[in-house]
Amino acid sequence: MATSKLWNAPDLVPSITYSDLPRAIEWLERVFGFRERAEARLTWPGGGMAWFEIGGGLLHIVTPDETWNYDSGAAARGVVMKVYVDDVDEHFSRAKAAGAKILSEPEDGFWGGRIYRALDHEGRQWEISQSGRDLASDQWQLPPGVTRGVTE
Repeated sequence: MATSKLWNAPDLVPSITYSDLPRAIEWLERVFGFRERAEARLTWPGGGMAWFEIGGGLLHIVTPDETWNYDSGAAARGVVMKVYVDDVDEHFSRAKAAGAKILSEPEDGFWGGRIYRALDHEGRQWEISQSGRDLASDQWQLPPGVTRGVTE
């Protein structure tokens, strides 16, 4: 009996459109250190798609293409991609040296985490966070005027 190997993917795979797929792949690898599943990259005249493994997650990127129902329209508005990494300060140094537009330097947050924010080469916002630092919500040191939980 033949067995088939299944595609390994988490339950949620965000997808982002990029106008220049080869440049996006190069940028995400060089600046953020993401690893492409190169054997799965698809290309067609004027477009393509690729997948990146990021820790235990998977990111799908694709060119705007009506054949695949991907629209570049307002794809980046209101979306921030949050990624956890092993060493946020090391990641920041790499991204900054490689030319990422830095929105905020690494900083510690009230929730115990450590993050920095950057824009990619097409202006999408990324929040890079240190793995293993976020505290349980009852341990957060809330700023003045901020409350936790549902209030009625």
